[in-house]
Amino acid sequence: MRFNLVQWCPTRGRPSLFPVGIAVSSTGRQFSNYARSLDPNNIAYTVAELVSSITERVYPSAEINSPPGGAINYTTSPPSGANYPNYFIGVQSVVIDPKDRLWILDTGRAATPEGVNVPSTPGGPKLIGIDLTSDTIFQTILFPPTIAYADSYLNDIRFDLRPSVTLSGKGIAYITDSSQEGRNGIVMVDLGTGESWRHLDNTPEVRAMRGFVPFVWGEVVYSLPPPGQTVTFLGNFGADGIALSADGEILFWAVVGSRTLYSIPTERLRDRSLTSEIQAEASVVSQGEKGVSDGLETDSNGLIYTGNFEDNAVNVFDPANGTVQVFARDPRTAWTDSFAVATDGYIYFTENQLWRTKAYYPGTDRRVKPYVLFRAKCPGNGTKVNLQ
Repeated sequence: MRFNLVQWCPTRGRPSLFPVGIAVSSTGRQFSNYARSLDPNNIAYTVAELVSSITERVYPSAEINSPPGGAINYTTSPPSGANYPNYFIGVQSVVIDPKDRLWILDTGRAATPEGVNVPSTPGGPKLIGIDLTSDTIFQTILFPPTIAYADSYLNDIRFDLRPSVTLSGKGIAYITDSSQEGRNGIVMVDLGTGESWRHLDNTPEVRAMRGFVPFVWGEVVYSLPPPGQTVTFLGNFGADGIALSADGEILFWAVVGSRTLYSIPTERLRDRSLTSEIQAEASVVSQGEKGVSDGLETDSNGLIYTGNFEDNAVNVFDPANGTVQVFARDPRTAWTDSFAVATDGYIYFTENQLWRTKAYYPGTDRRVKPYVLFRAKCPGNGTKVNLQ
């Protein structure tokens, strides 16, 4: 399978910002985000629309990307994420839902110049929906501190808009919490009521493996915490990539500090009864190893796409027979961060060299710009899943 280089750019003469997510609308509009928590240099803006192969524009406006006083509140001790519900603080994911709306997942966290990821404060962690026909916000859902803890890291999100899955009839979103400092788990939110809840908090399947050490481009990958702390294994990176089965009945997720793919019936995650957590934990299934990966994605044929950092590849897991196959392999791939299957039948994915940032041993910035966005044709005429 051949990869096609789509774009990534130096922007308006500046070195390109560090990209994470990718979202592609039914009309071909492309959006990305630049997590302030993963790179302290991502201060200019945190969401943009890619308007050509070499340019992008701040999205939906420069104002909402520029919280007054900055993304970090230095008047608290320790410094904390700004608590503005109407501004982007530290966006980690951008996703187009089945109704062709853009959703923006904000962690509420940002990194200091020294690389310390500050805790969030209420008003910072949120989910924002944007109508692409008018480029205006139609909904903002704030996560309370009992759901998005101060050290949570709301990482990636998938949507099921079928009326039958929630009492409100407006659909549900599933979110991974990949926190490197706190409790990992899966967060659900009713898109009609705005209510949110958690399941699988700190169960072994949402946490990284103890002593986990991956190798990328022949380089060992150890985490390098902020100043004053010691080098650690990558085993502090919890539930990250997330994908829904094509029928919406199974949720898949992956932990960066592991090679295993896990799944659970979504019915168990939607349940909020007294014994729902016990039933959820009993329903987790290991689907076997799929390689070291970050993001996940599904196509209409039910294939689950996953990165495979150690083999410079993108793999696919087929739930129909439980096997993993290499979908595409290219020496230019290494840390495939986020995936998005679009209605044009292509899967798009970002390559951002995360393991070469200062957050990883030996603590120097070894990234080689520009960052890139690839795409490849989905096999078997696969396209975007349409759960509505």
